[in-house]
Amino acid sequence: MSDDRFASAHEMVREYQELEAKMADPSIHEDQNNARKLGRRYAQLGPVVAGFNAWKNASDDLAAAREMAAEDPDFAAEIPAMEAAVAAAAEKLEELLLPRDPNDDRDVIMEVKAGAGGDESALFAGDLVRMYQRYAEKHNWKVEIIDLTEADLGGYKDISMAIKSKGTPEPGNSPYARLKFEGGVHRVQRVPETESQGRIHTSAAGVLILPEAEEVDVELNMNDVRVDVYRSSGPGGQSVNTTDSAVRLTHVPTGIVVSCQNEKSQLQNKESALRILRARLLADAQEKAEAAASAERKSQVRTVDRSERIRTYNFPENRLSDHRVNYKSNNLDAVLNGELDDVIQSLLDADKAAKLSATS
Repeated sequence: MSDDRFASAHEMVREYQELEAKMADPSIHEDQNNARKLGRRYAQLGPVVAGFNAWKNASDDLAAAREMAAEDPDFAAEIPAMEAAVAAAAEKLEELLLPRDPNDDRDVIMEVKAGAGGDESALFAGDLVRMYQRYAEKHNWKVEIIDLTEADLGGYKDISMAIKSKGTPEPGNSPYARLKFEGGVHRVQRVPETESQGRIHTSAAGVLILPEAEEVDVELNMNDVRVDVYRSSGPGGQSVNTTDSAVRLTHVPTGIVVSCQNEKSQLQNKESALRILRARLLADAQEKAEAAASAERKSQVRTVDRSERIRTYNFPENRLSDHRVNYKSNNLDAVLNGELDDVIQSLLDADKAAKLSATS
């Protein structure tokens, strides 16, 4: 097997060694942002380097066994098992070298909005928020509410929250890497609490997943941002409704609008709105770049339009169905309690299979 097949792995091994030397220098921690960036890249490269070393060691062992088999036939019996080990290591390394989503190490800003269905839709949006909060707890992530509008009968008309990892997560285990396919329309089928005839109703809520942008990721010129302040309309104490504490930001070049009114202070609301605006600008720029490069490169999972129904939660049958990968399970109660790993893994597996078929 030619080393050319894994030429990119050689480059990554070299980069890994250079990073190792840099990180051994205590002065690197004087710039925490840079130290975090290098640590993240080092963690990304670790599995590739381990996979490359496993393939190289298996290949070297096979070459040595073939040489010895020419002189001692007893070694020939070991060669088929060694060939299988080399093939398995090569397959694993090929997977590790697949193009990575550049956002896979990021935290997430999640927006959940009630859709068609009025009060029932808002209650379902609340169920989804609790489901993601419990999922975050299971992964030891931190959930931070940025902005929300509560509905009259409970649940949310809309809510924005940050889901953040603690420390540097293992590759593939950041909030964005696990949650990136949760964006879309989630449909619920159940008997609403307000339904007196026992009829099953269908309603929906929308989920938007954005990779959280750091300030260095997005060049945001405040001269391009129109800031409007107004009186908050929601609950939140006396001062919220008597001062112009709510903030609306309009990014004039793109037309992106973000509003926040959850905090009592105008300054806090402005900071929260800026955070969401940065994430939306990053997503907007990446979507435009991706579309310009080639729409065909996207995986079948990723091409699902945000407005398309992606999942149905059927309460009478305790069934969850993900329509993108034909996944079904009869443990809806557990899923709503945060047991999302199986359905998420089915989406990640489909994405990986699509990438492998695109490279073959």
